[in-house]
Formats: sequence, structure tokens, C-alpha cells
Amino acid sequence: MAESKNHFPQPPTGSTKPFWRTSLHPLDTHQTTPNLPSETDILIIGGGYAGASAAYHLFPENQAATPPSVVLLEARELCSGATGRNGGHLRPDLYSITSKYLERYGLEAAVEVVRFEISHIKEITDLVAREEIDCELTFTRSLDIYLDEGELQRKKEFVEYLRAQNLDFMDDVEYLSETEAQEKAHVRDAKGGFSFSAGHLWPYKLITHLIRLAVSRGLNLQTHTPVLSIGETQTAEGFWPVTTSRGTIHARKIILATNAFTSAVAPQYSKAIIPCKGLCTAIEPGPGAPYRRLPETYAIRHGPGAFIYQISRHDGSIIVGGASYIFKDDLGEWYGNSDDGGLIGKADTYFDGYMQRTFFGWEDSRAEVKHIWTGVMGYSADSLPHVGEVPGKPGQLIAAGFNGHGMPVVFLSGKAVAEMALKSVSFGETGLPRLFETSSARLDPVYDDILE
Repeated sequence: MAESKNHFPQPPTGSTKPFWRTSLHPLDTHQTTPNLPSETDILIIGGGYAGASAAYHLFPENQAATPPSVVLLEARELCSGATGRNGGHLRPDLYSITSKYLERYGLEAAVEVVRFEISHIKEITDLVAREEIDCELTFTRSLDIYLDEGELQRKKEFVEYLRAQNLDFMDDVEYLSETEAQEKAHVRDAKGGFSFSAGHLWPYKLITHLIRLAVSRGLNLQTHTPVLSIGETQTAEGFWPVTTSRGTIHARKIILATNAFTSAVAPQYSKAIIPCKGLCTAIEPGPGAPYRRLPETYAIRHGPGAFIYQISRHDGSIIVGGASYIFKDDLGEWYGNSDDGGLIGKADTYFDGYMQRTFFGWEDSRAEVKHIWTGVMGYSADSLPHVGEVPGKPGQLIAAGFNGHGMPVVFLSGKAVAEMALKSVSFGETGLPRLFETSSARLDPVYDDILE
């Protein structure tokens, strides 16, 4: 496995400004208490999706028992990492990576992952309705469009194999011929593709709402408090000493919701979860210019491992990201790179004119990139998240390594580690896919999917 640029990546002090953070929540830089508490029952490290989900589930509404003391530490502003920088795509992966899981672990284990991702559609729908979260949750079809004939045929064969297994979720997958892909998806040079149910939302608004609820129920939120280290052993009283920029806090249990920055506080994950930098943009058509409305979400696949994702917002703007194939050969630009304070040189102009050259009906749109930013994702060497008990560290739990695909995975993963911390349930009792469980074996990976 290639060496990463920085084995112990701390979040940088400066960052590019994502579209999602253009309207900030009052809790964005909140510190519940002026000083860091000296101890807590549960410490959450990370204020993104996983940390917010864990915090929310540790403070259920109308809880009967006295809640534990819980502190959440965020190195920068709330939801300033990958969650606040993604494409807002709530898109289960029904088949794209399933073939890899099937080959390695068998059909049953692979299908567990697919069903888990699909379940997030209902979970997030119910959550948004129950808590009245204004996050622009929208459901539509996702168009998975292939520009490479060979890749399309291979995927078509695998989709047909899955259909033959009588998997009910495959009933939602519709094949698009070359003509249909060009006429329905409006993508130039499309060879064909598939469509299935998906959604999109404003991620920052979802996460800040969950944190607001948790704070109102007792969470102590401490932003601008990077964790520098976690002690190697527990104290005699059973606390883990955690050193931060603002002093030391002792925690009986710790939840690592640290994703790309995991190895900064848990160096044993330095081979298993690698920080990988990506690029995203917000594109708008010119004022009064003609353009074709694209209500669906997209993954446009230029070739094996080369794709671009996008969602259409109600105001006509488009969130477009990916294109890592443009800079994948320059490892320093992205692999092990935890600095989201700058753009990616080889791709910072790639999305100029993107809509005009990609879609029919956008030729005269005068579409321009209005926002461009980078984000650092936590990629796992075996393409699976790490969730559960940190090996050899009793009382420490992790939910990280979501491979740039966290929106249909993280909410229930955060719920699971919250239950493990609060009720001491086992991983097997959480209902998570068996493949997600972190382990000593996975810390020394057999696979190197990131660089394949």
C-alpha cells in the first residue's frame, strides 16, 4: 500500500467555503460552557453527520432516565468537514460496488449492505417529518449514465444477475438504452444506463438541526476544540484522558466520529482509513438564459472508476462534484491530503463549461461555476466503513471511513454507536451490516481499493 502524505491528519485552520455553509446556524461556533468540562460520561469527537447522529440518539425526546453527561468536540466549526462539503446526494448504491462485496464476502453479506442503504431513505424521511427539519429533502430518480460501452455491458450483465436472484429492490432499477439515455437523461455521448429511486438534501441544515435538538436536551457542544491525542491507557477510575487545545477532558466512553481525521487521534487506523481530498462545485445558469430543467440526480460514468455526480436544486442551480480521474495520477493532490484550504490544481477549472458540454439543452445556458470548494473524505482500504468497538480500547467506539458515500449510511451507523455507548449492546445487536464491523484484522488491510 502506498504511503499517505500525512498519517496523522489534523483539520486545517483554513478551508475553502462550500455552498452549503453560506448561511450559518447560530450554533456554528457554539461553546456550551466557557471552559471544557474536566470529565464526561460520553465524549463524541467530530461534529459532522456521524457525531450529530450519535448525539441525537443519545438524547431521545421524552427520555425516562436521567441522560448521561455528553460532550461533543469539533475541531473547527460545526459541520465544517466532509458532511458540510458533499454533494447532498441521498443515493443508495444498489449494484455499483455490490459486485466487489459479492466476490469477496458472498451474496448474502453484499445484499445486507444494499438493504441497509435503502433503509436510510425511509429513516431520513421519517426523521425530517418527525423533527420538522427544513433541509430541502427531495425525492426523485437517480440516473446512472455510462459513456463507456464496455463498462455499461459489464454492469448490465451484473444487474441481470441480481435480477435473477429475485431481489425485490431490483424491481426499482430501470434500464435505459442509448436512445433513452440521450433523450430522457439528455446526456451527450451516453451509451445507456439505469435509473432508480434516490433523493437529495441540504446536509448542513440537517446536521445543525440534529445538534440543536441534542443541545436543547443536554449536549455540551464545544466547537473550535481540536483533539490532540487520546491517552494510551485508562485511568484507575476507568476514564480515557483526552488532550485538546483547551485542556484535558476525561471520558468513560469515546465515540470517534472522525472520518478522514481518524488517524490523528487513533493512529492504529492510519492504514485502514486514508484522508482523500475531493472537489465539488455549485453551477448556475446565466440570468434569463434558456436551459433544460434536470429534476433527477446523476452519476455520469466516463469509464471504470471515472465518474461525476450531481443534483439539481429547486432554484435551478446544480451541485456537481467528483472528476477525481482528472487528478488521480497525482497522489499529492488527493491521497493522504487533509488540507481542504485549497483547490486541486489539475481540476479547478474542469467544471467551467461542464453543463454546456455534457447536456443537451444547456448549450446557450451561460452556466457558470459560482462556488468551488474541496473536502476531505475518509476512504477505507477495503471500501467498507469502520463501525463498532475500537480493537483493544475498551469503551472507545468508532463510526468512520465512509468512502465519500456517507449520506445513505451514516445516520443508522451513528445510532448504532450511540446504543453501544449508552446501553452496552454488542455490534451484532445493532442491526448493522456485518461487513461494517471494525476489527484488528481490518487495521492491517488485505485490500487497497483506494489506489486501484
